[in-house]
Parts: sequence; structure tokens; C-alpha cells
Amino acid sequence: MASELALPQPKPGLLRPGKSHICAFFHNQDEEYEVLLPFIKQGLVKGEKAYHIVDPKLRKEHLRRLEATGIDVKVATARRQLEVKVWEEAYLRNERFDQREMVTFIESVLKEARSQGFHSTRLVAHMEWILEDRPSVEDYLEYETRLNYLLPKYRDPVICVYNCEKYDAGIVMDILRTHPVVMIGGVMQRNPFFITPDVLLEELRER
Repeated sequence: MASELALPQPKPGLLRPGKSHICAFFHNQDEEYEVLLPFIKQGLVKGEKAYHIVDPKLRKEHLRRLEATGIDVKVATARRQLEVKVWEEAYLRNERFDQREMVTFIESVLKEARSQGFHSTRLVAHMEWILEDRPSVEDYLEYETRLNYLLPKYRDPVICVYNCEKYDAGIVMDILRTHPVVMIGGVMQRNPFFITPDVLLEELRER
């Protein structure tokens, strides 16, 4: 369902790495890849790690699009500079979602990249798993909130990708409140809807 929420209008700027927890809204795959592929490729060229979490049904298509932009997927994968995981290898391990385990998992990904010799990781995660009928997926909002305790310790950009056509306005608003940075139309800005994790966790407990 397309959201009717009026999203903040982006200010001029470029998608770039930094100390960021970013929610990226796109209307379709073509728009998403037009924005993200140059960012992904730039990181690989600079010797950074690319870590992607995708819908298992779209993994082959994701790899095809990477290859189409000139990324040597086989070489990058062989040297572990590129890792493409599906939801069951990350968010939905053991066929359920555990928010605390997932926060630990994200930190382990960032730390492991450093142990492999990569000074930074550009992490891109497709988030439509929250629409799956799996145990505890409703905890996704608290998970996104808790990431804001972890990610300021790192410089690695973590981009949570949302297809805004699939969510109603209430969900989009909640997603916005958990990310200090928002990307719309391929550019980023400070998110005026962001709420600090202490405040938002208290609100979620009251819900």
C-alpha cells in the first residue's frame, strides 16, 4: 500500500559514507538500484567491504544488477569483499526474528570486516522481511531503535532499504522516527522526525 505520509523533502547532497543509520525510501527496484549501485561500486573500488541482506527471491536479480554495473561479483565474493546474504541468514535465522541477537549480529559483521582488513563496510539491508508472517517480526521497530546505541560507535553507513509502496503511513512514520538520517530521491538529509532511542523505547514500552 502506498503511503500517503508527506515525507521531508531532501536537500541537495550526495549519498556518501559516514557515521549514519539511514532509512532509504524507494518506489521500485529501478529507482533503488539507480541510486545505490554507484554507492556500492564506489565502496568496492575504494577497498571497502559490501555487505548486503536481501529477499531470497531476489538474490539472483540483485547479483545480476551488481554485475551489470561492472562489479566482478565472483572476484569480490571470493576475497570476501562482497557478501550477499538472504533474510534467513540474518534477520530470520531459526525462522524467527530476535531483535537483540540481530543487533549483536550487525556489530559482528562490522567487526569481522575490520579483522579481514577492510577499514569500512557499506551495509545495505532490504527490510520487507518485516511483512513476513514470522514470530517476533513485530519487534522490528525496537530493533531499529536499539541500533542507534550501536552504530554511532562506527563510521560504517548502514542503509535500511524500504519500498514505500508496501507500507501504510503509520509504519513509514515509525520507521522515520528510528533513523537519524533519511534518504529520499537519492539524496540524504538529517531526519527531522528522528527520536532518540531512550525516548522512543519508553514510548514503545507504554504501547
